[in-house]
Amino acid sequence: MILSDLEFHLVQIPCVGQEPPVRCLVVRLATETGLEGWGETQVDWRPSELEARRNAVLPMLAGRSAYDIEDLLHVGALRFAPLRTAIEMACWDLVGRAAGEPLCHLFGGSYRRQVPLSVRVAGPTPRYVARLSRELAEQGFHSQTIASSGHVEQDLDTLAAVRQMLPDRTKLRFDGAASFDFETAWELCSKLEGEPLQFVLDPLRSPDLTQTAALRRQTSVPLAVRRAIRGPADMIALVRSGAAPSAVIDLRQVGGLAPARKCAAVAEAAGLGASLSVGPSLGVSVAAMLQLAAATPAYAGCNECAVHQLQDDLLVEPLEIVDGMLPVPQGPGLGVEVDRAKLERYQVTG
Repeated sequence: MILSDLEFHLVQIPCVGQEPPVRCLVVRLATETGLEGWGETQVDWRPSELEARRNAVLPMLAGRSAYDIEDLLHVGALRFAPLRTAIEMACWDLVGRAAGEPLCHLFGGSYRRQVPLSVRVAGPTPRYVARLSRELAEQGFHSQTIASSGHVEQDLDTLAAVRQMLPDRTKLRFDGAASFDFETAWELCSKLEGEPLQFVLDPLRSPDLTQTAALRRQTSVPLAVRRAIRGPADMIALVRSGAAPSAVIDLRQVGGLAPARKCAAVAEAAGLGASLSVGPSLGVSVAAMLQLAAATPAYAGCNECAVHQLQDDLLVEPLEIVDGMLPVPQGPGLGVEVDRAKLERYQVTG
């Protein structure tokens, strides 16, 4: 299964409500036999750059086997983690398609057939966030991540307004979005003690795990980290530092499914809580997240994505959210098919 061709597409799809459109890089890898695999990530690229970037990467991939994923992860042209994520995702898609099996079967089998989601909720005012949070809860999203405004008092007002509007079964997380210095983060956490939060994610500006560990020693609020985790070595550092009992693994940040599986192994061995995040997605990377979460017991937490925000996606058959959960696609590879007509319709050309 030798790689022979590569396509880059910048694609943008509008969102529902006030959210800005989601723009992603969609990657198509093809083999000499015509088999194709798809990947997706977010990059800050312009359409005018795509041809030159494709021409720089393709010679490093052409002639290699799609099966040699660990080797591909060390190709110099793929040092940029988000790009590496998309290329690796497309290779896994090819591997699954060649085998005629969904990736979860190759990763260890269907440990779970439905994957619970956590949706991100943000907005300009506490009232707006609370209303949106209630609407999402009524749609079945029983795990929600409230995003920080960067201001402690507004964040506290927002969380109070959300709690008043939500049914008891809804679980809340709070993403500090690396907004605060140590003293301000401590002040925030001290005011949240006793609140029924699953965790406070990345409250500190500094990614230094020793600072997070110091904060953990001074508060009873459960903490979690995402921005400091860029690979399995960072998971080991998290365990050694005792900085937080939970980690959120961002596929784009760690560089793909294979590194995310290694992160899960560390989390399981150390007894850490773990979940996945793919950020804004047009459907392809969400499918990848579902395949990995389905086969990985360590990813037992609600996994964050934003598919509910899109007016459309790139898939022939859209992923259907049922009571805050996504069924794992059972087709070969990622389990989904990219709609070429949609790809052309939403492509960014200028």
